[in-house]
Amino acid sequence: MSWREALPAVRGRLVFDAPLKAQTWFRVGGPAEALFLPADEDDLADLLRALPRDIPATVLGAASNVIVRDGGIEGLTVRLAGRGFGEIAVERDASQVIAGAGALDAQLARAAARAGIGGLEFYAGVPGTVGGALVMNAGCYEAETSQVLSVAWGVDRGGDKRVFTPAELDFSYRHARLPEGLIWTGAVFQGFPDAPEAISDRIDAITRRREATQPIREKTGGSTFKNPPGGSAWKCVDEAGWRGRAWGGAQVSPLHANFLINAEEAAAADLEGLGEAIRADVAEKLGVALDWEIRRLGRP
Repeated sequence: MSWREALPAVRGRLVFDAPLKAQTWFRVGGPAEALFLPADEDDLADLLRALPRDIPATVLGAASNVIVRDGGIEGLTVRLAGRGFGEIAVERDASQVIAGAGALDAQLARAAARAGIGGLEFYAGVPGTVGGALVMNAGCYEAETSQVLSVAWGVDRGGDKRVFTPAELDFSYRHARLPEGLIWTGAVFQGFPDAPEAISDRIDAITRRREATQPIREKTGGSTFKNPPGGSAWKCVDEAGWRGRAWGGAQVSPLHANFLINAEEAAAADLEGLGEAIRADVAEKLGVALDWEIRRLGRP
């Protein structure tokens, strides 16, 4: 009996050999060996508890900052698409927003604005989900998750529920120190009282800036590379001469040099190959090591 046949019944959805290509922003990638959409946190915990420890478990949020490789993702892939994971609530008196890990960052920003809670509007410029923001300390425009997080919780690889404060996560630039296999399920974010109209104006300004400077209408992801210490990734890519250049069906965006786009029915290998070619060229020409910010998942 295979590990898939031995999995217990779930209350959510469990699909084998599930196509992922249409679910990613890049529109590339092979299938998930097993795709699990849990009904709620208990459903997730029960299946993780039953999953053999030698079977990998991978989490996909909005799939906005990932390249799923052409061979697909082995083991269990989890998407927090259940109703509870996308809920957002506010505590106006405390200027706090409580969000499920599957909620979109932009929805978090808008909910805070409607409630008169400022300080979270930068999330309008972060493509992805709350869970992804916790994993990578997501942020933009001089603000990031570590500055506004109050507490977060999730389920570990053994199916146990755990709670963390920001100090326990040892946040750094685009990184948080997580227990191996932890899947975030929710968090509380701390803002401050402000006029809803003023917050909405700031969100609109962020949205306009993003639309003017990033290829958001293309099949793309978030920033491809992390900014090197004291520098800017897009400037390094630009200076090395890669803006607008193609690699198979992939291309560096002519609008923003730190964004890759699926321009001509690219394979995942085209996108990853382009990124690796850029990294090698920037290292040779500029002596700068660019680290991936986009996650690459699965088998070639």
